[in-house]
Amino acid sequence: MSPQPSLPSWLTWWQRPFPDANTLLLHGRQPTLIDTGFVAHAEETAAWARAHAGDIALVLNTHWHSDHVGGNALLQAQGAAIAAGAPEAEAISRRDPGCCAAEYLDQPVAPYMVDLALDDGQVLRLGDADWEVIRTPGHTPGHLALWQPEERLLVVGDALSDYDVGWVNLALDGLDSATTALASLKRMAALAPRVILPSHGPIPTEPATAFAAALRRAQRLVDDPDGAAWYGARRIFAFALMIRDGIPAGEVEPYLHARAWLADAARLLDLTPEALATELVTTMLTSGAVVLRDGRLHAAADHTSVAAEALHVPYPRAWPATEPR
Repeated sequence: MSPQPSLPSWLTWWQRPFPDANTLLLHGRQPTLIDTGFVAHAEETAAWARAHAGDIALVLNTHWHSDHVGGNALLQAQGAAIAAGAPEAEAISRRDPGCCAAEYLDQPVAPYMVDLALDDGQVLRLGDADWEVIRTPGHTPGHLALWQPEERLLVVGDALSDYDVGWVNLALDGLDSATTALASLKRMAALAPRVILPSHGPIPTEPATAFAAALRRAQRLVDDPDGAAWYGARRIFAFALMIRDGIPAGEVEPYLHARAWLADAARLLDLTPEALATELVTTMLTSGAVVLRDGRLHAAADHTSVAAEALHVPYPRAWPATEPR
């Protein structure tokens, strides 16, 4: 086994299980947090950051899914500015009901504002080092990577991990979103980073090998749109089970029937939502991705528990209007 890549002393990496994304802290005169985990664990995220770096000056999100922006509201209330990719920043500023795909995915996100919209090629001083913003759409249209050329560090968000690639939403983002994700991966791979810092799972020990595997997986999503739709449905359903401590077996299919993402996946697959829901549950039980325990369906993957009251967050359509900072 190859040794773990070395990290500079001005960076602290926190690998976290679902439903949180990994968190990266950049130390220095402008302490910066890259992604803030799930809303249920916002206090834990803020306390960890404060213990390691004091007051956080900036939060930068690789993208706006719930497992990446859950601590934004709390950290912003404590004085941090928020930075995000331009398309997502603009939608949040106008309080678009589709913000963070929160209602669509049925994943809670506490309301926040974006102070700094980022676009391709910008160079930012984060901590005490300069990082380049690289637009890497695919998993979401506003997805970003961050490149630190001196240390050859690449923050990749959900574009890839040591074991997977990010799912793509063919219904919301278009049938070419898988091709877009593949192009983003190729662009990142061309940088030949020394270290890949993913949002889920461990730091890959061999970046070139990780990229080669990710490119093969992403090409399969391009070549097999039905497979891409199934892949997204499995990922979204597993996350729903994680944040709810499972769902009672008798309530699972009615829950799925009410979901917009399931209706969209069914349309792409030329199935009824009811048929897709049944097949999704059956296949995931058969594969071991979900398990039946004490009358509830649970996600089998490692994850941290979520207090039920943490899910009582309004959808973006009910977020308060933004105010000048």
